[in-house]
Amino acid sequence: MVDNEKTGYNRFLLLVAGLGGLLYGVDVGIIAGALPYLEATSGLNAGQLSIVVAAVLLGSVISTLFAGALADWIGRKPLMMLSGVLFVFSIPMIALSRGYESLVLGRLLQGVSAGLIGVVVPLYLAECLAASSRGKGTGIFQWLLTLGIVTAAIVGMFFSIRVEEVAKLGDAARLFAFKDTAWRSIFWVSLPPGILFVIGSLMVSESPRWLFRRGQRDAAYAALLRSRTNQQADVELAEMEQAAATEKSKTSTGANVPGVNVQGSLLRRKYVIPFVLACVILACNQATGVNSIIGYNTNILLQSGLSDFQAHWGYVIFTIVNFLMTIGGVLLVDRKGRKFLLSVGSAGIIVSLLCTGVLFRRTEALRVDSRAAVQSMVDADQKVTLLYDERAADALLAANGDAGKAIRNRPTSLVVIYSYGDFRAATKAARSDDKAAKPIEITRESCVPANKVVAFFSNPFSNLDASRNASLRIDNALITPVPTAHNGWLVAVSLFVFMAFFAIGPGVCVWLALSELMPTRIRSNGMSIALLINQAVSTAIAAVFLPTVGKHGYSTMFFGFAACTVIYFVTAALFLPETKGKTLEEIEAYFEGAGS
Repeated sequence: MVDNEKTGYNRFLLLVAGLGGLLYGVDVGIIAGALPYLEATSGLNAGQLSIVVAAVLLGSVISTLFAGALADWIGRKPLMMLSGVLFVFSIPMIALSRGYESLVLGRLLQGVSAGLIGVVVPLYLAECLAASSRGKGTGIFQWLLTLGIVTAAIVGMFFSIRVEEVAKLGDAARLFAFKDTAWRSIFWVSLPPGILFVIGSLMVSESPRWLFRRGQRDAAYAALLRSRTNQQADVELAEMEQAAATEKSKTSTGANVPGVNVQGSLLRRKYVIPFVLACVILACNQATGVNSIIGYNTNILLQSGLSDFQAHWGYVIFTIVNFLMTIGGVLLVDRKGRKFLLSVGSAGIIVSLLCTGVLFRRTEALRVDSRAAVQSMVDADQKVTLLYDERAADALLAANGDAGKAIRNRPTSLVVIYSYGDFRAATKAARSDDKAAKPIEITRESCVPANKVVAFFSNPFSNLDASRNASLRIDNALITPVPTAHNGWLVAVSLFVFMAFFAIGPGVCVWLALSELMPTRIRSNGMSIALLINQAVSTAIAAVFLPTVGKHGYSTMFFGFAACTVIYFVTAALFLPETKGKTLEEIEAYFEGAGS
């Protein structure tokens, strides 16, 4: 009966942590489905919409910076509750908003919640679960995170179908009203898991290792007994006491070194090596390009040769592959180990990225630049409006001589890269064979930030006032032949393979590497710093993705991602120790031995 109770508690603990992953995934994915309808009904300009979208990232960066210190101060359990409460409060603030300020504040709260969850839930799982199930438990966090992204994609698809049905009625007022309801409903859908996460966090125990470090030995032992047998609890408590005694002894010994407390220093290899390993793994995890490939997946598939309908369904399949293969990672992580899955996953990512880059390179080698022709279209207000259809494509290609003739009489896409003063932007790719396409509109509002705060984050060295009066400059107007649908499906398959290898390896193991490698003394703050590096890399890639794709093509980005993943593979295969089946104290002792 006792074993059944412990098994039931462990499952409940995993469920609560999984709900945290679900919220994190919803935070990442929910805006993609809501944004088209928010844009159509809110009356916000491009600069304001970009802040609404980016507010989650800003909130996440801010909270990640302080999450470790908060987790040490108030405890893991209270911080999980706080992150859930913030998420719950953010939903009505967004869904009921009637103005710009409440939207931004709600999205900031969502980001703060996501940043706290990204640190505290893997930290809590690592400290609460037995070594034999720690990999599976942290994997479930990632699994339900992918479920959150899938859910957001399916909810977005559902409302897009409904909007299309209402649009067929031909009633503009009714369509506007439904779009307004649609984006609000998309956010409301994410409220129930947030409430469940808060309730679940109230019912789990505090981390036994946090309690022990706070001097609450009996409470730590009681927390261990909720999920372990008496024998297992005795062994782990003894390991905690031994690790604490060793640390205290070596700290006092280090005091004998004149002027420097070497043994007590955070610069010991015991701390530096696992911290550096975790930071490299977190940085490389983003350098695979996973966030950009997810965020721009539909655009990538459109440019690979698929139709709009095929590209949207390709994205849904992409998210489902992510979800299903994460299950495989969860099942294998405690059997095959972290090092094996990270090595296999990063190797598969390299191959799939190279294949995708080669597929794009075949057509991007034929692209031509019609910059001069588009520059001549700039009107007195420093704007350009261009309907890119077959006639416009022929006219622009004719200005490029023989290079333009080589790709005439076939579908092409146009991307315009432009600037006003110190700020650059790129248009979405327009296809000449899209009969329902709207004209490309290049305006100052779509490029120059609305205020100095956004301008600083866009370009810290910019002159905003000068850019508001600068002339429009067309940097590139790149016309690329659209590949066949066959090529598009080859690209889709290679991206599915990318997602499969990412999900089964880095997707599951990255949270484990973050929480397992860090020694107890620096775990919470070290995780915050490593995640901050992770987000900084993600932000940098997001900032350069569209300009790089616009000027150099998707092939350049995919080859770059592959090169970064080589570093990931080398780190995982050669430098990362296997932590499968080891307690946190045993892992810490391994690095202590490496430094002795």
